[in-house]
Amino acid sequence: MFVRNESFYTFRRNYPIVTTLIAIHIVLFFLAFLGQIGIFPPGIWIQHLGVGLNLAIAEGQWWRLITPIFLHADLMHMLFNSFALFLFGPPLEKMIGRTRFISFYLGTAVIANIVTFILQPLYYSHVGASGAIYGLLGMYVYMMIFRKELIDASSRQIVTVMVVIGVILTFLNPRINILAHIIGLVAGMALAAPFLIKARNFFTIPLVRPERSEGNDIGFDPNRWKKKRRMPIKGASIMNVVGIVFIILVVIGLLSNLV
Repeated sequence: MFVRNESFYTFRRNYPIVTTLIAIHIVLFFLAFLGQIGIFPPGIWIQHLGVGLNLAIAEGQWWRLITPIFLHADLMHMLFNSFALFLFGPPLEKMIGRTRFISFYLGTAVIANIVTFILQPLYYSHVGASGAIYGLLGMYVYMMIFRKELIDASSRQIVTVMVVIGVILTFLNPRINILAHIIGLVAGMALAAPFLIKARNFFTIPLVRPERSEGNDIGFDPNRWKKKRRMPIKGASIMNVVGIVFIILVVIGLLSNLV
């Protein structure tokens, strides 16, 4: 589920919502950056008007419960949040559909931001997609407990490692918005059931795989796709699982120091 081997074209076609969200991360970050260095002065207002500042929210600027989801503190923060979305977003976008995916993604993040506003001091401010990303993990946890037919054994192992170490590191780094992580995870688990109605196992969903035919037309061979998508977990692929777990552990460690 978490191995991404598509080209840019096929990734964009298969996961348009995830692609759009990552593009928004990148564009807004660089516009804000260009504003800070004086090349694009309006870019300064992107961060100024979008950061989740509790005092401003208390004064009626309710859009700040949503805009922080798309903003980031620095380049590495943006890259690692985008990479986490790149890994864990695509399977859910295909399994539950585009509309449900974006509703769930934004909903869990907004819930995390509301709780942050209620429980954190008025001077507290935050940016980042942590609430939404942990919301996605919460849905995976729900599947592991109540909808086991939707998630394979190797993916369950990866999610377990991700959640356990992510939660531990959340409480070890004072720079992290603890509420965003924990509330996002809990909200993801709590809201998962209705969003998973009629969900399909990711490995049974055909994806766009363009190939050049003799007439130079893009074609799709469903039999070839099924062969690639249904590789057994045993044997050599075990090393792939180990490698994926190692990569995720590294990402979690780095992300925990940046979010």
